Amino acid sequence: MKKVIVALCGVTLLCGCVSTHDDVLGTSYSQVETRNYQSRMFDTSDRQMVLRSVISTMQDLGFIIDRADETLGTVSGTSFTYSSKLTVSVRPVGKTQMLVRANAQAGLDEIASPVAYQNFFNALSQSLFLDAHTVE
Repeated sequence: MKKVIVALCGVTLLCGCVSTHDDVLGTSYSQVETRNYQSRMFDTSDRQMVLRSVISTMQDLGFIIDRADETLGTVSGTSFTYSSKLTVSVRPVGKTQMLVRANAQAGLDEIASPVAYQNFFNALSQSLFLDAHTVE
């Protein structure tokens, strides 16, 4: 009788750990698709200019900058209007390009809409263009 109870407890514990959901993280996109719409390459080697543009773009979009680390190339901000957080990382790829990757979340949920990231990158592209072509 004890063996049956122990066996049932073991099976119950093992079944409790199995996920029946195909999308464990709550998104229907694969990691490659997600990384694709969260990332953009920019043709510049000036990392500081890209970081400054990221900060100004985030502020233009209503984010309050919580943390900016030039050494790591990351900027994090919070938007109280939309109850969301945005973290952006900038890293060089080769000698002439910068990879910018954004990760946004609303509350505890990841923002998985490609449109939100497209809007951010469109604004960032405009900011980088204006910064690169300023006339003094």
